[in-house]
Amino acid sequence: MISIDDVSVAYGGFVLLDKINFHISSADKIGLVGRNGAGKSTIMKLIMGLQSPTSGHIDKPSGITIGYLPQIMEHHKGLSVLDETMTVFSETSGLQSEIDAISVELSERTDYESESYADLIERLSELNDRLAVSHSEPPEVQARKTLRGLGFKDDELGRLTDTFSQGWNMRIELAKILLRQPELLMLDEPTNHLDIESIEWLEEYLKARRGALLLVSHDRKFLDNVTNRTVEIMLAHIHDYKVPYSKYLELRAERISQQTAAYENQQRMIQKTEEFIQAFRYKPTKSNQVQSRIKALEKLERLEIDETDNVRLTVKFPPAPRSGDVVYKATGLVAGYPQKIVFSDADIEIKRGEKVALVGRNGEGKTTLMRIIAGELEPLGGESRLGYNVDLGYFAQNQEDKLDKTETVFSTLDRIAVGDIRTRLRDILAQFLFRGEDIDKRVGVLSGGERARLGMAKLMLQNHNLLALDEPTNHMDIKSKDILKQALKSFDGTLIVVSHDRDFLEGLVDKLYEFRDGKVREHLGGVKEFLQRRKLENLQELERNAAVQQKAAEPKNNALREEMKEKSRQDRKKKNRISYLECEIEKLESRMGEIEKVLSAPGANDDIMELTREYLECKRELDAKTDEWGSLIE
Repeated sequence: MISIDDVSVAYGGFVLLDKINFHISSADKIGLVGRNGAGKSTIMKLIMGLQSPTSGHIDKPSGITIGYLPQIMEHHKGLSVLDETMTVFSETSGLQSEIDAISVELSERTDYESESYADLIERLSELNDRLAVSHSEPPEVQARKTLRGLGFKDDELGRLTDTFSQGWNMRIELAKILLRQPELLMLDEPTNHLDIESIEWLEEYLKARRGALLLVSHDRKFLDNVTNRTVEIMLAHIHDYKVPYSKYLELRAERISQQTAAYENQQRMIQKTEEFIQAFRYKPTKSNQVQSRIKALEKLERLEIDETDNVRLTVKFPPAPRSGDVVYKATGLVAGYPQKIVFSDADIEIKRGEKVALVGRNGEGKTTLMRIIAGELEPLGGESRLGYNVDLGYFAQNQEDKLDKTETVFSTLDRIAVGDIRTRLRDILAQFLFRGEDIDKRVGVLSGGERARLGMAKLMLQNHNLLALDEPTNHMDIKSKDILKQALKSFDGTLIVVSHDRDFLEGLVDKLYEFRDGKVREHLGGVKEFLQRRKLENLQELERNAAVQQKAAEPKNNALREEMKEKSRQDRKKKNRISYLECEIEKLESRMGEIEKVLSAPGANDDIMELTREYLECKRELDAKTDEWGSLIE
């Protein structure tokens, strides 16, 4: 479908991608992985044509539909959530226009055996298939389903998009992209602004979806559940594995291990050969053997070990001073803003040494509580207080606003460092992958991942015993997230973390507070138990609703007998309809076969345009009758 051939991207003397090659087929669901800055987003921009390669080329079929969700995008304003989402269906009329244009062209051409003529016929079939899929459900039903899956409530669909945050507007754009049903779907960090339940919905959607997928994500579990192939970018080159992420890690380790063993064996053989040559070079009796071995070494294909990026984030938090037994306590807490109460009557208690996650939909109050804990926001009611001897380290989600863009990386830490720690600033920055000239970069030019690492480095300059981290892993690559997770597990203080990353939270936290519908609920255990419990609650709710409906609709005996008679009549009617549809489907398929034969080799008196129109009409009627037949036999 899409071929990337010998593509290189260079900026001055820096080579980002060096003659990379890979192919994307229609059945591929690819996870594009690599450290921050490796070139993952660049590959997506190259495919979209938003950026040109320094050398090489990208081959795409004409007319291919691509849905692209970048990390940062423009949002449309002025319409409601539902109306903005519905704009995507205006493209249906575009499909019909292209179908009509191709039909006219086919009727005017006579090069029936040519490749371009066959391509037009194939394109016409694809367009008709897409049109049939788009008509499978009413557009508004499709839009509402998708928006609900991405976390919108019914009463929010009428609100203007301007009243939602950037993260929620990203969900609207994602809904529009999914509803377009493109042949290739490219998603760059789609889970960054989604809550756990929306991520699970998107996961199920992508697993069931037909068509190609190119995905950049730092969520290991999401990659494992959605992809069937992993393309790794490392040091400007790619390594292609036909397996999901976790399996790729195993195969990669095996490959490097085998390469290392083979390389070491060859090096030992070379060393022994060179020692033999050196020892007997000047002995006439050994001259033939020496020459033979010299030639063998010259012809030897030297093995190499693939380059690996061994630069890793190394984080270890300082020992935490002892705090009181209760680190944070809220009683009857009411939080929000003058124009809106976000949650109320919350009772929260976090004890020394606990590691707690705040989970729930965006906008339900997780960051609001973090700001209250950090003293940036006053509660609207109730009580909120930190415990005895608590030293809080707060990592805010909006690092752009918290860091001075005019400062350099080094001066950001130098301004707050005191005492002997100032002599260790370069070592601390090196732990967070700021080396050499990196420490002189202005904060304003740093990537999202670099700002996150710099913000985390600031936390290490003081001995905090309570860490409050709001989405600390956004924009961090998988390796960095794993190292941070291990550091937090080893941290001997108290942790409060906001995150939607299931893999990051699993095994890290032992208690969760769920923010939902204006309330805060405590859940003991890890994220896996929480998700199982939430699904069970949803199922129980469905069962309760079904029981209420059944009781309300319970018929009397006479009514039941009449219902059974009616059911018998309906069954006979259904069987008759199925037989009728089967006959009609057979007729339509037969007629379409006749038209296809004529179109493949039309005669002088054949009206190509009329035959094409009849063929399309037969196909639409066939699709409709086939769908009806399928619904009746279920």
